[in-house]
Order: sequence, then C-alpha cells, then structure tokens
Amino acid sequence: MIDFPFPGANAWVEHFKEVELPILRLTATRLAELRDNAETINTRALANIVEHDPLMTLRVFRYMKENRSQRQNAEITTIERSLVMIGTMKFFDSCQELPIIEHQLKGHPKAMLGLLKVIARSRHASTWARDWALLRQNTRYEEISLAALLHDFVEILMYCFAPALATRARERLNANPGLRTRAVQEEVFGAPLSEIMNELVEQWGLPELLLSLLNPADAESLNVKNVNLAVNLARHSANGWHDAALPDDFRAIEEMLHIGHSNLLERLGAPEEMIQAARQAEAE
Repeated sequence: MIDFPFPGANAWVEHFKEVELPILRLTATRLAELRDNAETINTRALANIVEHDPLMTLRVFRYMKENRSQRQNAEITTIERSLVMIGTMKFFDSCQELPIIEHQLKGHPKAMLGLLKVIARSRHASTWARDWALLRQNTRYEEISLAALLHDFVEILMYCFAPALATRARERLNANPGLRTRAVQEEVFGAPLSEIMNELVEQWGLPELLLSLLNPADAESLNVKNVNLAVNLARHSANGWHDAALPDDFRAIEEMLHIGHSNLLERLGAPEEMIQAARQAEAE
C-alpha cells in the first residue's frame, strides 16, 4: 500500500508493472464454479465473467502481452479472442489463488466504496458504449465497449494500491467541484492519471483506442466520441437522473446516434416519468 505520492508518472508505471493485480471476490467465486468444466466451457460465457470485472480484464490483456509469441502480429482487442488464444485450461491455471480486492482493502472501507463506485460506472459506460456502437453498425463495438470499461482503470489501480491517496483525491474533488481534476491528481499522486494511463496502455497491450481518448487530435472521431459520451453519462448519472450535466450529455448522444430524446431515454433505462415527459414534449 502506497501512502505517499511518487515523483512523476514513470515511478507509478514501474510500480504497477510489478504488482499482482487482484480481482473481485464475485469473479473468483464464479470462476471457481466453472473450473471443473474448463475443457467444454463456452468462451463467450467466460468472456462475460471477465468483462464484468475491469481488474480481471486488465489481467487478461497483461497476460496476453507477457506471453505473446513472435508469430502473433495482429493486435488482440477483445477478451473472447484473447481467451481463445490463451486456451481455457491455461486461463484457469493462471487464475488459481489470485488476491481478492475485498481482502486487500479490508482496512480501507472508504476506498472499497470508492472502488465499487468506479467499477459500477465503468460497467454502465461499457454497456452503453457497446449499445451505441451496434446502433451505428460499427464492427469495432467490442473494442469500443472495452475502452469504456477501462477508461478509468488507473483510478481503479489507485484505489487498490494507494487507497488513502485515492480517497483523499476523491474527497477533495467532491468538496471543491471547481477544482481541476488534473491539478488535484498532480498534488495527491504526484502525476496526472492520464500520463500513467498512457504508459500502461502500451506496457500491458490494452486496446489502442484508449490512447486515442488522450489525443486531442482524435476528439472528433466517432469511436472516441462514443466512448467519451458513455463515460461522461455514467459519471453524471451516478449522481442521479437529475444531474445538471445530463441535458448536455443527452443532446450530444442524440446528435451522434440521430435518435429522439424519448428513444434515447428508453435505451438508457431512465425512469419512466422522464420517458413519458419526453414523449409528451415530442408530441406537442
């Protein structure tokens, strides 16, 4: 557990390169239940379990990068394809007695709560990003979904390995909404999380789309918009469906997808009263 800021992004990257990534207790339980059927299990079903846990997803990409053969030239951008390349028996062998995050953060309840909130946001962002990519008939929908799931993976790592620092950064931002996130991260962690992310994406063989999210030149790319809008919506809707930032999110998403407001709210699973109010406004 790190209780002090490191001197810059490179020090964090070197630290994270050496750590054993934990997984959620639920993930460990579900994998243990399936282990006896490892030879016959459907890789799509296994991928669904992996993708429900951003930490397990990171482990799979990291494993692929570390065990990549010289003959493998094409980038592997989906979990299902990664599992096919690894082989289910070898995958289960690599998952024995992994550290459990709930055990690791037993003495840090605030950090555990913060971590679960980030993971919940990431799952919502991933689901929405995938849905919108399919609606746009984009063949890279799985990579887009994974990019949304992993968008905040460095914040997740901070909660795992620097829980006091991560909690301090979140409390500072919550208490002072006007503060710039980057400035708070530099003060608390010693580096902005985007710089740490930039290095780890390459080190761990994560989808290259994650790098595009950090490049201002790619901001108008539809795939980047798809991910960023899903991440923003997940972040704002976590505060409730009446968050002040949501109307701008809705307009941007409707423009990207070319759909009406009530249609979007239905796809998002918004409260019924919001959907009915949108339908009434569209009918007037």
